Amino acid sequence: MLDRALVLGAGGHAAIAWEIGVIVGLSDVGVDLRNADLFVGTSAGSVVAAQLNAGLPLEELFRRQTDPALQTSEPTPPVDFPRWRADLLRAKQTGGSAPEFLRQVGTIRSTTPATAEFDRRRIIVSRLPVHTWPQKKLLIAAVDVQSGTREVFDAGSNVELTDAVMASCAVAGIWPAVSIHGRRYVDGGFYSIDNADLAANARRVLILTFPVRVPPLCVVTLDQTLETLRRGGCAVEVVHPDEASEAAFASVGGNFLDPAVRRSAALAGREQGRALAGRLASFWDQL
Repeated sequence: MLDRALVLGAGGHAAIAWEIGVIVGLSDVGVDLRNADLFVGTSAGSVVAAQLNAGLPLEELFRRQTDPALQTSEPTPPVDFPRWRADLLRAKQTGGSAPEFLRQVGTIRSTTPATAEFDRRRIIVSRLPVHTWPQKKLLIAAVDVQSGTREVFDAGSNVELTDAVMASCAVAGIWPAVSIHGRRYVDGGFYSIDNADLAANARRVLILTFPVRVPPLCVVTLDQTLETLRRGGCAVEVVHPDEASEAAFASVGGNFLDPAVRRSAALAGREQGRALAGRLASFWDQL
């Protein structure tokens, strides 16, 4: 059994910046989450997990979120969010099994053209300081829309790290599905916003994730997973954004995909991380 697992959930630019902020804030007071034995990343969380294992100082990762000169240049995708959510809810409420829902998710028309796949790859490449799989165990979740099942990529999958992250971040209905070895993949958050069950073989599991909206747009909720993890003997801590972090997200109208949220979300996350030190230090660093 592994000792420590760090699970990083989905949520666009808001989640990337907030998660990095929390991680840096914890490090400010001596809690280093980079010493996890296992990293589980979904969508935005896959970006953060790859960045944490790239060998860069945490302060540099933080500046990449807060300093306009270091931020990646990314447009805000044109999305009618009420319609997008309605399309997803319709797909889920039509009944049928989880695979049927996930296959339907893959049919939702993207708001960006198919040619955007090339541009998305360029953006993902720019987000990742290193483009090879790390030595530490990293699991990246995506959804195979042809089979309607979850796919978990790791260093042994014969898939480039960039492609795995890109697939995990391909939000259906916004960006086109990603093609890998003849299969098409979309965001792993449609299966689970955090896919924390992949950390079931760890003794301690720390989960940084957004709360699932009601009704959920995923197959498996965190509450279901927590019950399974704890029943299996895992000690689990969950961190959701606090009030200040939620206010940072609200500053851009709650659009988690708006790059303008990065600075405020990272700053709020860092303060939250510092405040969490007392609660998490003994949990993470216990022998």
